[in-house]
Amino acid sequence: MKPIIAPSVLASDFANLQSEVEMLNESQADWLHIDIMDGRFVPNISFGFPVLQAIQRYAKKPLDVHLMIVEPELYIEQFRAAGAEIISVHYEACNHLHRTIQQIKATGAKAGIALNPHTSVQLLDDVIADVDLVCLMSVNPGFGGQKFIENTYRKIETLKDLIISRHSNAQIEIDGGVNQQNAPLLLEKGADALVAGSFVFNSADPLQTIANLKNLSSN
Repeated sequence: MKPIIAPSVLASDFANLQSEVEMLNESQADWLHIDIMDGRFVPNISFGFPVLQAIQRYAKKPLDVHLMIVEPELYIEQFRAAGAEIISVHYEACNHLHRTIQQIKATGAKAGIALNPHTSVQLLDDVIADVDLVCLMSVNPGFGGQKFIENTYRKIETLKDLIISRHSNAQIEIDGGVNQQNAPLLLEKGADALVAGSFVFNSADPLQTIANLKNLSSN
Protein backbone atom coordinates (compact mmCIF):
# COMPACT_ATOMS: atom_id res chain seq x y z
CA MET A 1 0.00 0.00 0.00
CA LYS A 2 1.09 3.56 -0.66
CA PRO A 3 1.60 5.83 2.34
CA ILE A 4 -0.61 8.74 3.30
CA ILE A 5 1.33 11.97 2.68
CA ALA A 6 0.43 14.99 4.78
CA PRO A 7 2.50 18.10 3.98
CA SER A 8 2.77 20.43 6.97
CA VAL A 9 1.39 23.85 6.10
CA LEU A 10 3.48 25.36 8.90
CA ALA A 11 6.46 25.19 6.53
CA SER A 12 4.66 26.89 3.65
CA ASP A 13 4.97 30.50 2.49
CA PHE A 14 2.36 32.29 4.61
CA ALA A 15 2.45 35.32 2.33
CA ASN A 16 1.14 33.10 -0.47
CA LEU A 17 -1.00 30.71 1.54
CA GLN A 18 -3.79 30.40 -1.04
CA SER A 19 -1.37 29.42 -3.81
CA GLU A 20 0.42 26.98 -1.49
CA VAL A 21 -2.88 25.28 -0.65
CA GLU A 22 -3.84 25.17 -4.33
CA MET A 23 -0.47 23.57 -5.10
CA LEU A 24 -1.19 20.89 -2.51
CA ASN A 25 -4.62 20.36 -4.08
CA GLU A 26 -2.91 19.52 -7.35
CA SER A 27 -0.29 17.31 -5.73
CA GLN A 28 -0.42 13.66 -4.70
CA ALA A 29 -0.76 14.69 -1.04
CA ASP A 30 -3.62 13.03 0.83
CA TRP A 31 -4.08 15.37 3.80
CA LEU A 32 -3.03 18.91 4.74
CA HIS A 33 -1.34 18.79 8.14
CA ILE A 34 -2.11 21.88 10.23
CA ASP A 35 -0.07 22.56 13.38
CA ILE A 36 -1.83 24.68 15.99
CA MET A 37 0.55 26.04 18.65
CA ASP A 38 -0.42 28.17 21.64
CA GLY A 39 2.92 29.33 23.07
CA ARG A 40 2.17 27.41 26.27
CA PHE A 41 2.30 23.70 25.46
CA VAL A 42 5.09 24.47 23.01
CA PRO A 43 7.36 27.56 22.95
CA ASN A 44 5.96 28.88 19.70
CA ILE A 45 2.68 30.30 18.37
CA SER A 46 1.33 29.40 14.94
CA PHE A 47 -2.15 30.19 13.68
CA GLY A 48 -5.69 29.96 14.96
CA PHE A 49 -9.24 29.79 13.68
CA PRO A 50 -9.19 32.58 11.04
CA VAL A 51 -6.19 31.09 9.23
CA LEU A 52 -7.58 27.55 9.50
CA GLN A 53 -10.87 28.78 8.03
CA ALA A 54 -8.97 30.45 5.19
CA ILE A 55 -7.11 27.22 4.45
CA GLN A 56 -10.35 25.25 4.56
CA ARG A 57 -11.92 27.64 2.06
CA TYR A 58 -9.41 26.62 -0.62
CA ALA A 59 -8.42 23.10 0.43
CA LYS A 60 -9.83 20.15 -1.50
CA LYS A 61 -8.24 17.59 0.79
CA PRO A 62 -8.88 16.66 4.43
CA LEU A 63 -7.42 18.92 7.10
CA ASP A 64 -5.35 16.93 9.61
CA VAL A 65 -5.26 19.30 12.59
CA HIS A 66 -2.59 18.72 15.24
CA LEU A 67 -3.34 20.60 18.45
CA MET A 68 -0.15 21.45 20.33
CA ILE A 69 -2.11 23.36 22.94
CA VAL A 70 -3.08 23.07 26.59
CA GLU A 71 -6.73 22.37 27.42
CA PRO A 72 -7.61 21.28 23.86
CA GLU A 73 -11.03 20.14 25.06
CA LEU A 74 -12.10 23.80 25.25
CA TYR A 75 -11.74 24.23 21.48
CA ILE A 76 -12.63 20.90 19.83
CA GLU A 77 -16.00 22.02 18.47
CA GLN A 78 -14.50 25.26 17.11
CA PHE A 79 -11.74 23.41 15.27
CA ARG A 80 -14.27 21.04 13.79
CA ALA A 81 -16.44 23.98 12.69
CA ALA A 82 -13.35 25.59 11.13
CA GLY A 83 -12.83 22.57 8.88
CA ALA A 84 -10.80 19.99 10.82
CA GLU A 85 -11.56 16.44 9.66
CA ILE A 86 -8.91 14.81 11.85
CA ILE A 87 -8.19 16.29 15.28
CA SER A 88 -5.16 15.09 17.24
CA VAL A 89 -4.57 16.13 20.84
CA HIS A 90 -1.43 15.53 22.86
CA TYR A 91 -1.47 12.83 25.51
CA GLU A 92 0.63 15.16 27.65
CA ALA A 93 -1.97 17.97 27.45
CA CYS A 94 -5.09 16.00 28.43
CA ASN A 95 -6.12 15.30 32.01
CA HIS A 96 -9.12 13.29 30.82
CA LEU A 97 -7.92 11.75 27.58
CA HIS A 98 -10.73 9.27 27.04
CA ARG A 99 -13.32 12.01 27.49
CA THR A 100 -11.52 14.22 24.99
CA ILE A 101 -11.38 11.38 22.43
CA GLN A 102 -15.13 10.90 22.78
CA GLN A 103 -15.65 14.66 22.45
CA ILE A 104 -13.76 14.68 19.14
CA LYS A 105 -15.71 11.70 17.82
CA ALA A 106 -19.00 13.35 18.79
CA THR A 107 -18.23 16.18 16.35
CA GLY A 108 -17.87 13.70 13.48
CA ALA A 109 -14.11 14.20 13.18
CA LYS A 110 -11.57 11.40 13.42
CA ALA A 111 -9.77 11.32 16.75
CA GLY A 112 -5.99 11.23 17.06
CA ILE A 113 -3.48 11.23 19.89
CA ALA A 114 -0.03 12.76 19.55
CA LEU A 115 2.94 11.63 21.64
CA ASN A 116 6.08 13.61 22.41
CA PRO A 117 9.40 11.83 21.83
CA HIS A 118 9.81 11.01 25.55
CA THR A 119 6.31 9.57 25.99
CA SER A 120 5.93 5.79 25.97
CA VAL A 121 3.43 4.25 23.56
CA GLN A 122 2.40 1.78 26.30
CA LEU A 123 0.54 4.65 27.97
CA LEU A 124 -2.06 4.33 25.20
CA ASP A 125 -2.98 0.76 26.13
CA ASP A 126 -6.39 1.71 27.57
CA VAL A 127 -7.44 4.00 24.72
CA ILE A 128 -5.76 2.65 21.57
CA ALA A 129 -8.94 0.85 20.48
CA ASP A 130 -10.87 4.14 20.61
CA VAL A 131 -8.69 6.28 18.35
CA ASP A 132 -8.28 6.59 14.59
CA LEU A 133 -4.72 7.92 14.55
CA VAL A 134 -1.58 8.04 16.68
CA CYS A 135 0.88 10.78 15.75
CA LEU A 136 4.40 9.97 16.91
CA MET A 137 6.51 13.09 17.19
CA SER A 138 9.91 12.31 15.73
CA VAL A 139 11.23 15.72 16.78
CA ASN A 140 10.42 17.80 19.85
CA PRO A 141 7.24 19.75 19.04
CA GLY A 142 7.15 23.46 18.47
CA PHE A 143 9.56 24.20 15.63
CA GLY A 144 10.06 23.07 12.04
CA GLY A 145 13.28 21.87 10.48
CA GLN A 146 14.58 19.80 13.41
CA LYS A 147 16.71 16.66 13.21
CA PHE A 148 14.87 13.33 13.16
CA ILE A 149 15.04 11.29 16.41
CA GLU A 150 16.27 7.77 15.61
CA ASN A 151 14.40 6.13 18.51
CA THR A 152 11.21 6.69 16.51
CA TYR A 153 11.79 3.46 14.58
CA ARG A 154 11.58 1.41 17.77
CA LYS A 155 8.49 3.30 18.92
CA ILE A 156 6.71 2.51 15.67
CA GLU A 157 7.34 -1.21 16.14
CA THR A 158 6.10 -1.11 19.73
CA LEU A 159 3.02 0.89 18.75
CA LYS A 160 2.24 -1.46 15.86
CA ASP A 161 2.34 -4.42 18.24
CA LEU A 162 -0.01 -2.61 20.63
CA ILE A 163 -2.45 -1.77 17.82
CA ILE A 164 -2.54 -5.39 16.69
CA SER A 165 -2.87 -6.83 20.20
CA ARG A 166 -5.79 -4.51 21.04
CA HIS A 167 -7.51 -5.03 17.66
CA SER A 168 -7.32 -1.30 16.98
CA ASN A 169 -7.78 0.30 13.57
CA ALA A 170 -5.54 3.24 14.46
CA GLN A 171 -3.16 4.50 11.80
CA ILE A 172 0.39 5.53 12.69
CA GLU A 173 1.50 9.00 11.63
CA ILE A 174 5.09 10.25 11.87
CA ASP A 175 5.66 13.98 12.33
CA GLY A 176 9.08 15.62 12.23
CA GLY A 177 12.23 15.36 10.17
CA VAL A 178 10.70 13.06 7.55
CA ASN A 179 12.63 12.92 4.28
CA GLN A 180 13.37 10.66 1.33
CA GLN A 181 16.15 8.91 3.24
CA ASN A 182 14.27 7.85 6.39
CA ALA A 183 10.78 7.45 4.91
CA PRO A 184 11.33 3.90 3.51
CA LEU A 185 12.37 2.55 6.91
CA LEU A 186 9.53 4.37 8.66
CA LEU A 187 7.09 2.61 6.35
CA GLU A 188 8.87 -0.72 6.75
CA LYS A 189 8.53 -0.45 10.53
CA GLY A 190 4.77 0.14 10.22
CA ALA A 191 4.04 3.84 9.65
CA ASP A 192 0.91 4.64 7.61
CA ALA A 193 1.12 8.43 7.26
CA LEU A 194 4.08 10.77 6.84
CA VAL A 195 4.05 14.46 7.74
CA ALA A 196 6.64 16.44 5.80
CA GLY A 197 7.13 20.17 6.15
CA SER A 198 10.49 21.71 5.36
CA PHE A 199 11.43 18.74 3.18
CA VAL A 200 8.49 19.51 0.88
CA PHE A 201 8.24 23.28 0.92
CA ASN A 202 11.98 23.98 0.83
CA SER A 203 12.55 21.63 -2.09
CA ALA A 204 13.10 22.87 -5.65
CA ASP A 205 9.98 21.03 -6.81
CA PRO A 206 7.42 20.40 -4.04
CA LEU A 207 5.05 18.56 -6.38
CA GLN A 208 7.77 16.08 -7.34
CA THR A 209 8.95 15.74 -3.74
CA ILE A 210 5.42 14.82 -2.65
CA ALA A 211 5.13 12.38 -5.55
CA ASN A 212 8.40 10.73 -4.59
CA LEU A 213 7.17 10.18 -1.03
CA LYS A 214 3.78 8.97 -2.21
CA ASN A 215 5.29 6.38 -4.50
CA LEU A 216 7.25 4.68 -1.75
CA SER A 217 5.80 1.30 -0.81
CA SER A 218 4.68 0.21 2.65
CA ASN A 219 4.05 -3.30 3.88
